[in-house]
Amino acid sequence: MAKVFDRIDDKLRAFIADQPMYFVGTAPSAGGHINVSPKGYRDTFAVLDDHTVAYLDLFGSGSETIAHLRDNGRITVMFCSFSRVARILRLLGTGRVVRPDSPEFDTLRARFGTEHPGIRAVIVVSVDRIADSCGWSVPRMDLVEERSILDEAHTRRTDDDFARRIAGDNSASIDGLPALEPDHPLPSTVRATRESAR
Repeated sequence: MAKVFDRIDDKLRAFIADQPMYFVGTAPSAGGHINVSPKGYRDTFAVLDDHTVAYLDLFGSGSETIAHLRDNGRITVMFCSFSRVARILRLLGTGRVVRPDSPEFDTLRARFGTEHPGIRAVIVVSVDRIADSCGWSVPRMDLVEERSILDEAHTRRTDDDFARRIAGDNSASIDGLPALEPDHPLPSTVRATRESAR
């Protein structure tokens, strides 16, 4: 039976920590396309408190989530167990984008594995509904390994490559909503900032 929780307690935190991937869902305010993004790398998600979670956002071929959050803030994060115990957990709430040049980013980044070379932002979610469901139709599967392909691709990209992405396919959603701003920090500046803070 589905259950609604009043907070992210220790049992839910343990369930979240056990999942090797999660899904992020957002949508524009009017018309347009709904977006669902699968996310990997266990060290990119953190429970900040009983009603707040965050994840490390890495550069990709699009920026739908950022555009939708700038539009209306609505977001759902879903964890789906593929292990012996079938369970789905949804965290529904309001998300916001924390840029790498924000002072808040410096306080958040210690919660993640920040050695990823393509860091774009941190997405912080204020959770107002926490609910699970059975997941009985979800297949049981074994994790072989995490894919390092995204990190490897980002390692090969230059500042010019990322700048073209910021001005190009990351500047707006597929429906034309604004996403990254033209002055969005390059990943190389994130690494420099982190190293100088040591």
